Amino acid sequence: MKRIHLLLLLVTAISLTACEKYLDITPKGSMIVETAAQFHELVSLPNRGYTINNFQYLSDDQWMRESQVIGQTPNINIVNFTFNETVDRVSMINSSNFYTQSYLYINRWNTIISLVDDSKGEERIKQLAKAEAKIFRAHDHFLLVNHYAKAYDSQTAATDGGICIMDKFDLEAQPRKSTVAQVYAFIQKDIEDALPYLQEKPLDIYHPSLAFAYALKAKVHLYKREIAEAKAAAEKSLSYNNQIFDMVQYAAEGGPTAKAITAGNNPEVLSYVYMTGNNELNFAQSYIISPELRTLFGTHDARFNLFYNSTHASNLDQGSNTAYYGVAFTRFFTVTVGMKTTEVHLMLAECLARENKLAEAVDILNKLRAKRILAGGTVNLAVPATRKETMELVINERRKELILGFNRFFDLKRLNNEPEYAKTIVRKFPIVNQAMPQQTYTLNPGSRLYIIPFPLSVLRLNPSLTLNTDERIPF
Repeated sequence: MKRIHLLLLLVTAISLTACEKYLDITPKGSMIVETAAQFHELVSLPNRGYTINNFQYLSDDQWMRESQVIGQTPNINIVNFTFNETVDRVSMINSSNFYTQSYLYINRWNTIISLVDDSKGEERIKQLAKAEAKIFRAHDHFLLVNHYAKAYDSQTAATDGGICIMDKFDLEAQPRKSTVAQVYAFIQKDIEDALPYLQEKPLDIYHPSLAFAYALKAKVHLYKREIAEAKAAAEKSLSYNNQIFDMVQYAAEGGPTAKAITAGNNPEVLSYVYMTGNNELNFAQSYIISPELRTLFGTHDARFNLFYNSTHASNLDQGSNTAYYGVAFTRFFTVTVGMKTTEVHLMLAECLARENKLAEAVDILNKLRAKRILAGGTVNLAVPATRKETMELVINERRKELILGFNRFFDLKRLNNEPEYAKTIVRKFPIVNQAMPQQTYTLNPGSRLYIIPFPLSVLRLNPSLTLNTDERIPF
């Protein structure tokens, strides 16, 4: 039997070390992990965070203040915001918190998967611990491949460069890059291996539930355009949890000013992970939404009216038609990079639209909108005549419901593979400043900007790792 020592090195990350030479020593500030129950507890990791700063301004849903762009030395945010393909991005991304944290978490899951079988305890708990770790390992590889590689395309995935698959605990590893197809196959195998052992009601909110696991399965299938499989998985997820938080009723009760809905108490949330920690969305200036998204919300949407501020002169350019999320996490908690039930409803609606079941797709949208659109607004959308128009309704609802995290950036990437839904983003800037001529910036569907370069610090450590764009490594 092997034992490991758990050293609390960081507030948001825990390093696991398995070393035979320390078997009889318990270092100060550490604990020995030797039972199946203890390994299972290690799956729970509050404050697991995934930053979005490498790409956030490539999304048409986010915006920058004019003073952060005009007259400033170009950085990766400005390069992304102005869609500048001529700049050497590689030298600008020396390190990446997202990359480092994602692989640190994967090493944690690998440690549990590798060592729990040799621990003391029930076989049932060992299987559960491994299953939960595999679901999270699949989740992290999914985020990484959609960050650093092309969106899945069945015609090219077998040759498109992906990411390094980490399937065992090894802090010294220098793995070779796998293709996008290989990464997706690994993700799907982890999910299928885990599903038979997961629980409907896990130990706590930081352990994965069956509803979350099937939601992730649906998402992976959807990104591969395996529509029948995505639909079945979404329906299975909703069979465990289909709740939609009623924001119309919440507004009538006074909203977040009168009634706090804190982390752990929002019935829609399927996975508690964060961009910034559990104080999610408290950094208003960093999360300004674009004029396009502001207009898309309209004037009677509780998702905007309850939570966004469009008048604060210190945080916004007045007259820009932008807004920022202005509600403290202690008053209302919503997920950004995590998953929630409404995403599953919207995935199901997309599957139905793609199957030309247009009325059924719109019916799902209207059930969601009934709990989002305030009095005076149009709740029920009419059923369009075409699949393309119905898909546009689904996509617009996704933009309003799934704010600020990975979803819009990933949606742009995957939909750009389909000429019917590909979007050329046009950004006119500045809007308010009259001293600088307004320019038009364009992001084409096939732009290399959609593939984020690996950070230099990682490229230096692993010479076998190559970029997935035509950019050059500067050494």
